[in-house]
Amino acid sequence: MNKQMFDLTGKVAVVTGASRGLGQYFGRALARAGADLVITSRQADTLSEFKKEIESLGRAALPLALDVRDYDSIQQMVEIGCKHYGQIDILVNNAGCNVRKPSTEVTWDDWNLVLNTNLRGTFFVAQAVAKKMISRQYGRIINIGSVTSVFGYAGLAPYCASRGGVKQLTMSLADDWGEFGITVNCLAPGWFKTEQTRALYEDQSWVDYLVDRIPLKRPGTPHDLDGAIVFLASDAAEYVTGQTLLIDGGITTGSTRALPTKKA
Repeated sequence: MNKQMFDLTGKVAVVTGASRGLGQYFGRALARAGADLVITSRQADTLSEFKKEIESLGRAALPLALDVRDYDSIQQMVEIGCKHYGQIDILVNNAGCNVRKPSTEVTWDDWNLVLNTNLRGTFFVAQAVAKKMISRQYGRIINIGSVTSVFGYAGLAPYCASRGGVKQLTMSLADDWGEFGITVNCLAPGWFKTEQTRALYEDQSWVDYLVDRIPLKRPGTPHDLDGAIVFLASDAAEYVTGQTLLIDGGITTGSTRALPTKKA
């Protein structure tokens, strides 16, 4: 196989929600593959150390403020990023949030916070970037979903609704923009230890339960996503669109521990 298919040299990637967690791992993976970056957070000054890290890899990084719940903020980020580099080739729509509560305790504001960030924000960032990609007849949009894009879990009603929506949105946008050479896919991680899930991993009984349901018998680590993000951003995936790629160790197989076989 031609390794140049995965080479992102000369490409510019926007990674939203890059101040911590998986957003930074996505950015590192793309930079190592050759891409220059626009990295975003609600406060641009939180990105200074990550900018230096990307530059130490020999790539450029432009930190910009972005609040995905603010339409004007989205437009400004895209305009500045495009003017700085002259193009945007790749979007990793990663910014998100969560509220963990029993469904009977979810408030109107809780719902709006999660849906406006994870679903509405994903759409309007993709829309703004796609308008720039259409004129060049090229683009790779990667919406970050979750195992909750296809599974439901108690205590996560707004989050599951938003991530399920991202999966459906991805298919719609793939159909809308395919004629312009733009692919739109959803990368859906399983149970990874991040700042959002840190409290869960402090409960060893929960971790044991989780691992028992994962065929590969371990939670995900951020580097497990490196290959997938580069693949979807690269020319190797030029005929892949509208898809949800689950990187979950197999938990969505519905695996449970097999019962002992009875002796005859």
